[in-house]
Amino acid sequence: MGAKYRGSIHDFPGFDPNQDAEALYTAMKGFGSDKEAILDIITSRSNRQRQEICQSYKSLYGKDLIADLKYELTGKFERLIVGLMRPPAYCDAKEIKDAISGIGTDEKCLIEILASRTNEQMHQLVAAYKDAYERDLEADIIGDTSGHFQKMLVVLLQGTREEDDVVSEDLVQQDVQDLYEAGELKWGTDEAQFIYILGNRSKQHLRLVFDEYLKTTGKPIEASIRGELSGDFEKLMLAVVKCIRSTPEYFAERLFKAMKGLGTRDNTLIRIMVSRSELDMLDIREIFRTKYEKSLYSMIKNDTSGEYKKSLLKLCGGDDDAAGQFFPEAAQVAYQMWELSAVARVELKGTVRPANDFNPDADAKALRKAMKGLGTDEDTIIDIITHRSNAQRQQIRQTFKSHFGRDLMSDLKSEISGDLARLILGLMMPPAHYDAKQLKKAMEGAGTDEKALIEILATRTNAEIRAINEAYKEDYHKSLEDALSSDTSGHFRRILISLATGNREEGGENLDQAREDAQVRPPEIADTPSGDKASLETRFMTILCTRSYPHLRRVFQEFIKMTNYDVEHTIKKEMSGDVRDAFVAIVQSVKNKPLFFADKLYKSMKGAGTDEKTLTRIMVSRSEIDLLNIRREFIEKYDKSLHQAIEGDTSGDFLKALLALCGGED
Repeated sequence: MGAKYRGSIHDFPGFDPNQDAEALYTAMKGFGSDKEAILDIITSRSNRQRQEICQSYKSLYGKDLIADLKYELTGKFERLIVGLMRPPAYCDAKEIKDAISGIGTDEKCLIEILASRTNEQMHQLVAAYKDAYERDLEADIIGDTSGHFQKMLVVLLQGTREEDDVVSEDLVQQDVQDLYEAGELKWGTDEAQFIYILGNRSKQHLRLVFDEYLKTTGKPIEASIRGELSGDFEKLMLAVVKCIRSTPEYFAERLFKAMKGLGTRDNTLIRIMVSRSELDMLDIREIFRTKYEKSLYSMIKNDTSGEYKKSLLKLCGGDDDAAGQFFPEAAQVAYQMWELSAVARVELKGTVRPANDFNPDADAKALRKAMKGLGTDEDTIIDIITHRSNAQRQQIRQTFKSHFGRDLMSDLKSEISGDLARLILGLMMPPAHYDAKQLKKAMEGAGTDEKALIEILATRTNAEIRAINEAYKEDYHKSLEDALSSDTSGHFRRILISLATGNREEGGENLDQAREDAQVRPPEIADTPSGDKASLETRFMTILCTRSYPHLRRVFQEFIKMTNYDVEHTIKKEMSGDVRDAFVAIVQSVKNKPLFFADKLYKSMKGAGTDEKTLTRIMVSRSEIDLLNIRREFIEKYDKSLHQAIEGDTSGDFLKALLALCGGED
């Protein structure tokens, strides 16, 4: 059965963001505000459309729409409308921030959000929190909670719950036995076992575990949790179980409790109506009607008032008590989250590939053993980390934290040092974060490593550059553009900033445009005034930093036809310094990127001394992309293999790790 949309809010047909922005501006202009117009627009548009309205509002009036809404509206109505205007992850981030700010903690809010979000939603929440508050969500949660409650929240925050629908019957039986022994059969309780199983196994797997647990023990898992756990930890684990059984049912129950009895828990009501309106509100409505024998619509109508009530009813999307409105109980719909990837899928030409029969649990335990006690087993560390893909290494990091409550990177830093540490820690970082760190290091302290800046920014794809920008902002709370602006100058700065936008064209060649681009340089340019040379550098930058690779190859061919010079030769003759080096790197990368890196590797090991930083950076960054191609270019150009060059120029554990990455002797 295909996935079926179960939200109550849809994209508005005939949507015009400029028209909506103008209508909202008019509604807030002058004395008072037209609240009806505001609620009608905002509750009738999807979140994606609301973000477009925000952009149009800023473009048209130079003002922030959310700030204006906050100024014009008050109370619960303001909180609801402003919540709808934020992207979902940022709305969750704001709720979490409010829950842990000031004296006391709103544990119920933490439980509701962290127990119910998917892996992808959790990743987006963590990123949004970092972006909005320049703080680490995990660190803030740790600082505001304690004990087993804290440990489970941290596990959930990782967003690493298994998502495979293929379930092993043996593992189901094993988990049932482990939970039973950790609770009912044990004097005291092994909370860690509950945390590990309920925090990591897939929903499909756990539903079978719960069914089998009832058959084996004669009691539901919820009863065991209530009997064995206590306090906020008990409430959290019960919420996790409820969301695994049925997330819509969990929210239906939360909504009912928010409105039953005296008073209304408006923050809970607003948070759920906002966060579920485009996910599963129809399922929540149907379960609500079935379970409580009244519609969600009618309960909201009887429990709220004014524009606040009108807005909530629009988010509800219909009254299941009205004739013809009640739907049969919904079949469960499996919402599949897409996999995010910063790098486009390309033919695999790296030397490091995903390990077959990969087992992150076994790897995490082996690494822990290699670093535990006196001495360190460097061979085991090298063997595991150099023979796993980066994606697998990230799984190992998450598993290490889930198993041991420790940060693998910190443990590695304390156990290994020098060139080996730089290499191993580099391999453990996600590629974009590794590149961001290399750029940061290139700009730190006295002097700038212009070669490193050029190597990275001149060779990365648009997708890679954009990922680096995000990683840089996340890790250093400063945009890459601002960092480059403050650390470089002149045309070199302009070139780097242009490359750092990640906006290179991605189409094919255009012959007419290529001929026009190839006319950029008259041969006699060397004798022209410096102002003309500056103009020439600007023109080169416009072409080399923005045109697609296929198009630039055609430009280089046309350039030779017109001038009898290779464009690289011309750049070296006519320009100097960092500008020359940046343009040459771009040209070489366009012509043959593996050869460019082969040259860089050769130079890093040529002559007296070794440039370990460059050697490490290239071996780490290219091992899963094109290191096999680099090896072939290396042996063809220098009549020796990369393996031989590394063997003759490095030693010890650093040598072992490099040779493992190299992947073979040509």
